[in-house]
Amino acid sequence: MELNNVKGGVLNDVLIVGAGPSGLTLAIDLARRGVRARVVERGEALFPGSRGKGLQPRTQEVFDDLGVSDAVREAGGPYPPMLGWRDGQPLGTFQMIERYDPAPDRPYHQIWMLPQWRTVEILYARLRELGGVVEFGTELTGLEQDADGVTARLAYADGSAGTARAAYLVAADGGRSTVRKRLGIGMTGETVDPAPALIADVVIGGDALIDGDTAIDGDAVIDGAERGLGRDHWHVWQDAKGGAIALCPLPGTDQFQVAAQYDDPDAVPDTSAEAVRQLIADRTHLAASDVREVRWASTFTPRAAMADRFRAGRIFLIGDAAHIHSPAGGQGLNTSVQDAYNLGWKLGQVLRHGADPALLDSYEAERLPIAAGVLGISTRLHRAHRAGDAEGRRRTSEVHQLGLSYREGPLAVDERDDGAERNDEADRHDRNDGDDRNDEADRNDRHDGAERNDRHDRHHPGPVGAGDRAPDAPCALPDGTPVRLFDILRGPHFTLLILGDAAPPAPDADFGGLAPTLGTAGCVRTIRAGGPSPDLLDPNGHLTTAYGPAPALFLIRPDGYVCWAAADARVHPLLPH
Repeated sequence: MELNNVKGGVLNDVLIVGAGPSGLTLAIDLARRGVRARVVERGEALFPGSRGKGLQPRTQEVFDDLGVSDAVREAGGPYPPMLGWRDGQPLGTFQMIERYDPAPDRPYHQIWMLPQWRTVEILYARLRELGGVVEFGTELTGLEQDADGVTARLAYADGSAGTARAAYLVAADGGRSTVRKRLGIGMTGETVDPAPALIADVVIGGDALIDGDTAIDGDAVIDGAERGLGRDHWHVWQDAKGGAIALCPLPGTDQFQVAAQYDDPDAVPDTSAEAVRQLIADRTHLAASDVREVRWASTFTPRAAMADRFRAGRIFLIGDAAHIHSPAGGQGLNTSVQDAYNLGWKLGQVLRHGADPALLDSYEAERLPIAAGVLGISTRLHRAHRAGDAEGRRRTSEVHQLGLSYREGPLAVDERDDGAERNDEADRHDRNDGDDRNDEADRNDRHDGAERNDRHDRHHPGPVGAGDRAPDAPCALPDGTPVRLFDILRGPHFTLLILGDAAPPAPDADFGGLAPTLGTAGCVRTIRAGGPSPDLLDPNGHLTTAYGPAPALFLIRPDGYVCWAAADARVHPLLPH
């Protein structure tokens, strides 16, 4: 498809700048909605490093909906226990990540490890299945926008230049975002740790590697290989001279991810292969020759920062272009994926289903406070780790991102009894200073943690309120065939879940005034659970436990969040305008 040197009319619905996790997630979501998206990537290939290796349960739910869950499960694995080392001797195992049992309302209950390079490979393969491509070696060098669209200036690997025209542009071009800089949008934040860090992917061989389990129990190594590294543990030298270092086996590969901290703020890490080998030899009991290969290496200084705005006219910032995190807690990649998932359905509704363009305003209103809270989590975990606070650095369910809520956003209407009063009370408690989400002081407040966005900390009628993640539930079809609620929700549609004998809304129902904004006409799949002529049965009561007793109605967005809840007495017709 020839798009170089194009001027004038809009040829694309969306131009996505950057083919990392967020850019590819958005491209997949738009492709399955029939939205024409062009993806350009400055690099000559996909990102080659393991950097963001932890996929949180909520991100796994997103990937399930996008059709890549099977590939992710096959390629990755659970996080192994940590094994401490000192002077060439194992100190025993410990858990940094709190383990949780499966539950009916969440199909994914643990963090899944997958090197980032493999995640983007899987996403890229899915995009190609849907007919999408990435134009590698294509760099954005400038942009202008007007009332009808955005014109981007592009430079190609062969030295030529051209332009691209699209209705909207999405910057997924990383923490040093060219788009953000061209727009003049600032980044507000702080240096989390003044000392640099190094991350690398290496292959360990020879006698330094143990095949199979090392069978470590406390301080004893049962198989006698006192100095070998097994792939069933995440190896840590916390007290290494110069700074802590860890080697984590990457599932589905022959590699370990090296993460090295530096105690000296003035240190200048060297990413050459020989320097990485020597760093491992200096800080562990391994020899430099045990490092057979260095596949990739990078350095960074941990920072926490957020863009002052996530939108400027027809241009949106997602992922690292909007917020950068310490790697502690595995929040950066996951928050980036969910930025894309939040924006994708909204672009689809506006471009394909006649939704009010004001719907796009909700992207910043919903994602900016979430990003601020998540930044607070990663910063706190990083500092606890550096301080040697074993309990404070533990990864609990707060990093899973299942409890994050949009209850305070513009797309959450709960019309059940007492819903308005309870929402007013929450508003008064949580937003004493008003609803100005662009207020800098308010944003800095939210850096202290995500608890304001956690639905478990809010008052609302029933287990699930408008703005909350729609939980899963094992159900059954009328013939007894087992099915999960998430199987029903999967896809680019809205789902109207009717519990019990609640009366369905009229075709012209306004869904609490949200219908014109959402563009729901023709996009809603109605499912009745229980009551007359049910589509779903709740044989074990899991649906009732998750959503509360009947009668009730829930309108569930394409990204799996409840935007409207009501009893049948509160359903109003859509007013003409």
